[in-house]
Amino acid sequence: MENFIVSARKYRPDIFDSVVGQESITRTLKNAIRSNHLAHAYLFCGPRGVGKTTCARIFARTINCMNLTDQTEACNECESCQSFKETRSYNIHELDAASNNSVDDIRTIIDQVRIPPQVGKYSIYIIDEVHMLSAQAFNAFLKTLEEPPAHAIFILATTEKHKIIPTILSRCQIFDFSRIQINDIVNYLERISKSEVVTYERDAFNIIAQKADGGMRDALSIYDQIVSCCGNSITYKDVIDNLNVLDYDYYFTLVENFISNNIGQTLLTYNDIINNGFDSRNFMVGLSSHFRDLLVARDAVTLQLLEVGENIRERYLHQTAESSEEFLLSGLEILSKADVTYGMSRNKRLHVEIALIQLCSITALKKKSEPEHLIVNPNLCNAVPAVAPAASTPAVARTQSAAQAPSVRTVQVPTPVATRTISPMPSISIKDALKGTKPLVSKELEVVIEVDTCKTGLISENSFTPEQLADAWMEYANKLKTDQPRMSMTLLARKPELKGNWEVEFSVDNHLQAESLTKSKPELLHHLKSNLNNESILLNVVVREDSATPSNKLYTAEDKLNHLIKKNPALDKLRQQFNLDFD
Repeated sequence: MENFIVSARKYRPDIFDSVVGQESITRTLKNAIRSNHLAHAYLFCGPRGVGKTTCARIFARTINCMNLTDQTEACNECESCQSFKETRSYNIHELDAASNNSVDDIRTIIDQVRIPPQVGKYSIYIIDEVHMLSAQAFNAFLKTLEEPPAHAIFILATTEKHKIIPTILSRCQIFDFSRIQINDIVNYLERISKSEVVTYERDAFNIIAQKADGGMRDALSIYDQIVSCCGNSITYKDVIDNLNVLDYDYYFTLVENFISNNIGQTLLTYNDIINNGFDSRNFMVGLSSHFRDLLVARDAVTLQLLEVGENIRERYLHQTAESSEEFLLSGLEILSKADVTYGMSRNKRLHVEIALIQLCSITALKKKSEPEHLIVNPNLCNAVPAVAPAASTPAVARTQSAAQAPSVRTVQVPTPVATRTISPMPSISIKDALKGTKPLVSKELEVVIEVDTCKTGLISENSFTPEQLADAWMEYANKLKTDQPRMSMTLLARKPELKGNWEVEFSVDNHLQAESLTKSKPELLHHLKSNLNNESILLNVVVREDSATPSNKLYTAEDKLNHLIKKNPALDKLRQQFNLDFD
């Protein structure tokens, strides 16, 4: 029975051109070999599974190859290449610094470096996970790394560059390996599948590439796992079931429910996600990424940032055409806040459901906030006088006495844009209405009805007394006692003064109080306007004229002590005698 070899080892690149996603690094190394500009020390750093050790082995074999090709690749036929392929080469040495991190291990390398190579030009020392070396080992390695023999080349590899001391970094040429792009991983998996005669769906490989997070070794490990589960046919559904990944269908369905304000179906979909064993936190992160992808798909310039398969890309383009940019930005804001506060919530499920309900309400709130455009007859509004004469409205005069009627001043405003005509109601007599021939509408009420149809053009200025102003002011100040005690004390220190034209003036002691009160001015004005039923109230905050002179108030402990000493000089003698201090 043939032994199984994992894909990460079986399809490991053996030449520079077969390395995936690191074209700039391989090109630089090939140029260095071609021009014979080889450094004595290299440092390969980057995330896991991106080809650091692979490139180190290819580089070590290529510089010792006796018959380089025209593309600056190893020939795989000379004695040096054959010995490396059969793992019997004495010119290429690999050391795992995780298990050989002491000073004695470094001394062994230092002694070994003196021996020249038997075959080829160079002795190459590949030290993997070099950041695991101890501080003493690093210091013992410095001299040899800086001035090795002419035949020695060191290649250091690490995933944590920040843990290497600067004196080591300064002695090496540093190559930063990047994460492999999703499309590169997908193309490589397709190449392997064709070699292994495995049928596949490209969207399935796209999920594997996203799960691998830029690491080719992780992607190949997941690929072997899927092949073991599904056999020679890999489908999108098999991959998401095996890897326990949320299907895109969930996210597309949820966004459709958000747009249509379908709260019930949204909660049922979330319940289905929970029952399938998916974590709520991962679901929130995935939904945020979905909103981000929808926003990216709106612009042709940023469409290249959408790393999904072709079929999924078409669905993104279709759904982003149905959703507005305002909806997507509001959704991202809601999800971002929910993600930040998720860890502090005790009821995780309720926390997520509240966020989903808010997402469903985005478009509903927008519809409610849009003004309803009604057409008002311009002639009708212009015909209404600024103040209706009492003689023209006897019915109103009989139902409301002059003592109870508030002082109201009506102001003419520009005529609203018309979209629907409202015509005045016909006048009939009560006698005809009693006979049942016409509806009961009094002719005397015609003017009142006309005024009511145009009431959107009137600004109310109900009168109020200074006592009513003081009561509303005190009510607002008392509300701030718990959350803003200093502001409450400032408001209760004096009474507001009522000037002409509904102007309220309030004086404070200093500019700091004036600045603090100015910040709370919109809330205070809203409270006064709503309680006093007057939209024309203005608030002016002024600093008292005597604020420029020194205040008689005692703020600090030193001021209080000096005040007491003036009253009783013996206190100062007592303080000096016992060397007392004040807090």
